[in-house]
Amino acid sequence: MAVLGSGSSGNCTFLATERVKVLIDAGLSGRDTLRRLASIGEKPESLQAILVTHEHSDHISGLARLASHYKIPVYVSSPTQAVLPPRVKLPAVETIQAGKQFEIGDLTIDPFTIPHDAVDPVAFRLTAGGIRVAVVTDLGYIPENVKYYLRGCHCLVLEANHDLEMLRNGPYPWFVKQRVMSRDGHLSNHALSNFLSNDFDGTAQVLVLAHLSECNNHPEIARMAATSALEAQNGRETRLAVSSQQQPTEMFRF
Repeated sequence: MAVLGSGSSGNCTFLATERVKVLIDAGLSGRDTLRRLASIGEKPESLQAILVTHEHSDHISGLARLASHYKIPVYVSSPTQAVLPPRVKLPAVETIQAGKQFEIGDLTIDPFTIPHDAVDPVAFRLTAGGIRVAVVTDLGYIPENVKYYLRGCHCLVLEANHDLEMLRNGPYPWFVKQRVMSRDGHLSNHALSNFLSNDFDGTAQVLVLAHLSECNNHPEIARMAATSALEAQNGRETRLAVSSQQQPTEMFRF
């Protein structure tokens, strides 16, 4: 698994099993997606699916070009598909539903509802060969159903969008700040740290912090907050990484 890019300018995660290769979201430009796939030794022709979490532009801006040019099936919920921009023409669509498990080759996928200001936002837990990965961003808080799907995962990609003080004192208009801080907005460093301190089960070998705001957060601030929370959990042996808007993470192998 590698996060190709994550943030308000575009989100895309690559995941491969022995038989299947998929993208979670396609929010980078088509050219940028190809460049970043190449940087990790992958080609778009090898992809079997693109999984879509929700309709916001930073998650779908490269979707139409990528799916159409390479004839990649897109897995998306009916409500989300219905609100995609008219320009987003998809060659093949597989309809998914939160709470309804489905399979692609040897990959078992659980989509689940998350609290965000989109029509039908979901996150994904993906399982193959006994390894579980959850990719969960764009949520205002972590409800019990999300905690359920995070348990027992070997790798977690979790949102650490903003530092509360940086957001409050930052350049955004007040109504945007209110949206980001709302229960349907984005997860703060503080909220993620609370989860890690109180509800994290310690199974994950790797934790990737994702969707960091370039205006209202800093990688080292997010890293320090998460590290402190993990250390408070009896020094859990979880490797911590921070995703970037500019380049992919390393490839994590399990």
